[in-house]
Amino acid sequence: MSSSLRLEEITSENVEAACQLKVRPDQEGLVKPVAWSLAQAYATPELAWPRLVFDGEQLVGFVMAFFDVRFHPDEPDDKPRSGLWRLNIAAGQQGRGYGTFAVKAVCEEIRRRGQTRATVTYVPGAHGPEEFYSRLGFRSTGETSGGQVVAELELGGA
Repeated sequence: MSSSLRLEEITSENVEAACQLKVRPDQEGLVKPVAWSLAQAYATPELAWPRLVFDGEQLVGFVMAFFDVRFHPDEPDDKPRSGLWRLNIAAGQQGRGYGTFAVKAVCEEIRRRGQTRATVTYVPGAHGPEEFYSRLGFRSTGETSGGQVVAELELGGA
């Protein structure tokens, strides 16, 4: 993994390249396209934190996070959650540490904002990201959301 990895905001200069980023064909039904995610970010700017993953000058991925969201505000035990909303690593760039970098960068942002756990949801099954998130320490909560598994990672103190 390169030392020139960074997250960048989406701008008018890089949005077209962002929308062209594609995951592997066997993953297309598991994660929404970047253009879809950017539309959600535009519609919910108070929730979405979209970023592009660059290695030097090369766009290699997209990550979108959310912070301090209560998904069931009417339930007394509902805790604010922060975590990964989307992760798309370009088909030819997978297996090089870019996804791990993006997840760790989001976790650092969550810590910076004072939270101590990260949440992710994912589609279970073949070609899904369960093993990837498990290797990073995420554990299923036993919950599902929209048919997706909910998993959390304890980040420690803020």
